[in-house]
Amino acid sequence: MLRPLHDNWTLQPVSGPIPDQVVAAGPIPATVPGTVHTDLLAAGLIPDPYLDDHERLTAWIGLTDWRYETAFDWAPDGHDTAELVFHGLDTVATIELNGRLLARTRNMHRTYRLDVRDALVDGVNRLAVTFASAVRYADGMSLELGARPHVNHHPYNAIRKMACNFGWDWGPDLVTAGIWRAVELCTWSTARLDAVRPVVRVEETTGTVDVHVEVARADPEAELVVHASVDGWAGEVRLAPGQSTATVRVVVDDVRRWWPQGHGEQHLYDLRVGLRRPGTDQPAEAWRRRIGFRTLRWDTDQDEGGTGFTLVVNDRPIFVKGANWIPDDAFPHRVTRDRYAARLGQAREAGLNLLRVWGGGIFESDDFYDECDERGLLVWQDFLFACAAYAEEEPLRSEIAAEARDNVTRLMPHPSLALWNGGNENLWGFADWGWEARLDGRTWGAGYYHDLLPDVVNTRDPGRPYSAGSPYSVTTDRHPNDPAHGTMHIWDVWNQRDYTHYRQHRPRFVAEFGWQGPPTWSTLRRAISDEPLTPESPGMLVHQKADQGNTKLVSGLVPHLPVPDDMDDWHWAMSLNQARALRLAIEHFRALRPHCMGSVMWQLNDCWPVVSWSAIDGDGRRKPTFYAMRHAHADRLATFQPRPGGVCLVLDNDTAQRWAGPVTVTRTTFEGKPVAVAHLVADVAPWSSRSLPLDGALTTPDNPAGELLLADTGARRATWFFTEDRDSDLPRPGYRTTADEAADGYVVTVTATSLLRDLALLVDRLDPDAVVDDMLVTLMPGESVTFAVRTGARLDGSAFEDPRALRTANQLPHRVDG
Repeated sequence: MLRPLHDNWTLQPVSGPIPDQVVAAGPIPATVPGTVHTDLLAAGLIPDPYLDDHERLTAWIGLTDWRYETAFDWAPDGHDTAELVFHGLDTVATIELNGRLLARTRNMHRTYRLDVRDALVDGVNRLAVTFASAVRYADGMSLELGARPHVNHHPYNAIRKMACNFGWDWGPDLVTAGIWRAVELCTWSTARLDAVRPVVRVEETTGTVDVHVEVARADPEAELVVHASVDGWAGEVRLAPGQSTATVRVVVDDVRRWWPQGHGEQHLYDLRVGLRRPGTDQPAEAWRRRIGFRTLRWDTDQDEGGTGFTLVVNDRPIFVKGANWIPDDAFPHRVTRDRYAARLGQAREAGLNLLRVWGGGIFESDDFYDECDERGLLVWQDFLFACAAYAEEEPLRSEIAAEARDNVTRLMPHPSLALWNGGNENLWGFADWGWEARLDGRTWGAGYYHDLLPDVVNTRDPGRPYSAGSPYSVTTDRHPNDPAHGTMHIWDVWNQRDYTHYRQHRPRFVAEFGWQGPPTWSTLRRAISDEPLTPESPGMLVHQKADQGNTKLVSGLVPHLPVPDDMDDWHWAMSLNQARALRLAIEHFRALRPHCMGSVMWQLNDCWPVVSWSAIDGDGRRKPTFYAMRHAHADRLATFQPRPGGVCLVLDNDTAQRWAGPVTVTRTTFEGKPVAVAHLVADVAPWSSRSLPLDGALTTPDNPAGELLLADTGARRATWFFTEDRDSDLPRPGYRTTADEAADGYVVTVTATSLLRDLALLVDRLDPDAVVDDMLVTLMPGESVTFAVRTGARLDGSAFEDPRALRTANQLPHRVDG
């Protein structure tokens, strides 16, 4: 019997730099699951740490010890065993029941199950959880274990807690404490299911599920039956007295396979597992998950180009269109199933088929992986190590082993789970970031990535692929970020180089790359009240966490556009530049198929309002980059690419049907006068790319500043400008607009009277809740585009003509006032 213990909790500080108003408030109501910050916010004792410079004003919270308390009634219910189950404690916790010490815990990423039968009393029971300051604990453990390199001002690598909770180059330093996941009182008799691990295989149309069961026993002498069924197909085994493990095989005929999105349907099957005594019909305990039948491997064979890294699902090589996922809130308990659904729906809308759950965050809740199963979004799951060296000694080693076992067991049933990965940039850090000399012989994590973690995966999730890290060149005898082998991260672009240098890279698989841009205007103005608002105003600098971030933004803009003096134009220019950078990169990587078989951009989402690499900002709004990603991830892509012999047209066909038909390529003036035309034929096999060379008459402009290339395949268009906007004759924007009401908003039609490059309708400037269906469309004179705008607000039709909302690249070279 499960009883949630989420009610009647209170919270109060125990010791630390506590403000007088918090002391005076005494115990306040606490939300469980929750965290100290959100309880203090709800009580009106702190300002919202996401706004202005309030992050600094709440820094004392992470230096303070906190105590949660509740009382609950209990009476003996006839069961032999009672356990208190904490699914998430953040992080350094002491647990007491009726004054009796139950446990001390030190790991945010584990589930704790505590025997409390002897501690419970008939009547009122008092439960207390005291959290010590995670900042002070990490500092102390870094001394005990020995200091090791990391990329923060806190030694997050000395504690098993969400690394980005201590701040990151996109995240706030808001060190939390709290009961952040569910807590339950579980009573049972005889036996319970301790772990269930379904290992799924499929051959042709026959699926096999080997259900590995581990049983906890209160009665060692009881005989038990384990029953498993999959949509009516069933099997069972008996456990003799004293036996605590069993494997039940279920064979399913005529199975329908699970596919990643864009490749087929996501067929899921109900797996039910029950535990009972022989001769009884009702299970003593039941377990249920949805599973899928598919084969999956990563092909790392050697070829003439080095070592590939190709995802193969159901024997089909898959070009990965991916993004990195970070915690969607600095306070993860606030991320509900509906919020996951919204964010993952946006991921599908952006054309993604894979999300990489990054190693500086958390193992997400079951809701996340369930939604990925349903939507066909593959999951690359990092173990939780990021940009640091980690001690391999106790007590850290045992904690890491336990959290790995916990989470591999919990997540392995999901068909979306495609890869276990040892961690983020730790192998690269040891190779290139000066760690070896600083470590002076100390352990740094290699034993985790090459021994402990693969052993846990092989034992708990046999058959699931594992990689030692990202980036990683498949074997230890190569540099981990070798572009010719395995996975690589590209960060010279953005940190040192302009985004056009993406074209100098030829990765086999790129697992991180990105370019910064601001959040949408509505998100920015909700979070920052600076007047005047400038790129360097106080609130803006708090919400720009990257090292020399503003300098890099400007350095990355000036090769393409002048730096605007006006804040509205600055916001649009930086948003546009980020979108162009990501689109150029993704199209380049797709054009390298099959040499390159995937790109995973940094990053899909944000955890608060911030200038960052995300495509979806901290308030869940789509940035222009989101639409650039969607265009670049289209099932059929036409893209101009520079090659040694000149510009060529690459057609990438990511569908099951042959792409055949006429293609017209035109060199035209900005006024729409054709200068040279070629009529080509597309014939691209399914799941492949083809390059079409172009004649010099097309690719050699008479007036580079006033001409462009257009490719028209009927359903897809590609453009190529011969010069950057700042050096071009891009005209002042000319257009006509009409806006008609629709059932869920408005239909806005824009007709170009001049060339319009990268036309965008920034609808959040008109209504913060509005969403537009497309963006970044280039029109020739006389052409039109229709935008569907979803909004519940009543807007004047002329609002859509506001030049701060209706944006084009044309505005920026000419500094058109908003």
